[in-house]
Amino acid sequence: MALAITKENYEEVLASQLPVVIDFWAEWCGPCRMIAPVVDELAAEYEGKVLIGKCDVEDNDEIVARYGVRNIPTIVFIKNGQTVDKQVGAVSKEVLKAKIENLL
Repeated sequence: MALAITKENYEEVLASQLPVVIDFWAEWCGPCRMIAPVVDELAAEYEGKVLIGKCDVEDNDEIVARYGVRNIPTIVFIKNGQTVDKQVGAVSKEVLKAKIENLL
C-alpha cells in the first residue's frame, strides 16, 4: 500500500535514498479513485526500490504548490530530490511502471 504523504512526513520522504513517486489525489476525484489500486499495486511491487506515496491535495497545500499541481491525478517522479518526470491524468499501469523503471 502506498504511503500517505503529509506535511508532517514530507521532508523525511524526500530525504529517502530511494527514488520517490507521489500521487496527488482527492477523495472526490473519479480518475484518482480509478488509479488508486494501481498505485497501491506498484507500491507493493517496488517496495524497497522506490518509495511510492499518495498526497491528498485537500490537506497539503504547501506540497501541492511546490510541485505546481493544477489537475489531479498528477503523479510526480523524484530522483535525488529533483523532479524528473510528471504524469497528469489517469493512465495504465504499464505507463506508470515504465516511468518508475526510468527512475531506477
